[in-house]
Amino acid sequence: MEPSQQGGGRRVKAYELALDHIEEGILSGRYEVGSILPPERELATQLGIGRSSVREAIRALESQGVLDSAVGAGPASGTRVTSDQSRALTRLLKLHVSLGKYPVDDVVEARVSLERGSAALASTHTTADALARLAEVMEAMEAAESIAEFSPLDTGFHVLIAEVSENTLISDLTRAVREALLRPIARASTRMADWPAFRDGLNEQHRRIFAAIQAGDPDAAADLMEHHIRHAYSILPMNGAMP
Repeated sequence: MEPSQQGGGRRVKAYELALDHIEEGILSGRYEVGSILPPERELATQLGIGRSSVREAIRALESQGVLDSAVGAGPASGTRVTSDQSRALTRLLKLHVSLGKYPVDDVVEARVSLERGSAALASTHTTADALARLAEVMEAMEAAESIAEFSPLDTGFHVLIAEVSENTLISDLTRAVREALLRPIARASTRMADWPAFRDGLNEQHRRIFAAIQAGDPDAAADLMEHHIRHAYSILPMNGAMP
């Protein structure tokens, strides 16, 4: 069957009809987490498209963490609505942030907005286990002798604070932004005249942020995090836009 025509003259691809149908079912509540979609043949007949187009739509939604397909027979088989939003959102946002070429000032303000909140929340939600994990990452950063070692640990420290905040959306957004910036920050670090001194300064700031979280002081944790982010970008030799 030929793709249909949409307003503005754009021809809708067949798989988009299936995609829109499934998305509408999820948004309307017809399909909930755990629901099994009708068989591919049934959806194809209902929508007047080929089964290959239905499969293409299902694969697209699987990559977004919305659907999960299991082959075979029995109650566990079929395509089921799932919810793996953390992995999917992180991957999607990371790619778009990487492609966006945002001005450095925009990146700084976005990070400040996100990470002030996560640091404050972490200070009121932290546990002994979370503090131990943060301390372990800090210890590894102290021992890191190269940018290649330090940068992933630095990202991990900030992401872990966001996770400790127990706000999943803040955590996912922080992870996406930080992981998108991992390589640009590492590249900028290689252009620094005295990277070891810069690293030592960051480690000292990390210790202060950790102490505020450990003390349960949300205002101090937020202020220290903002100072830390702004200080880092004031020194890093970035080139106008990131990544």
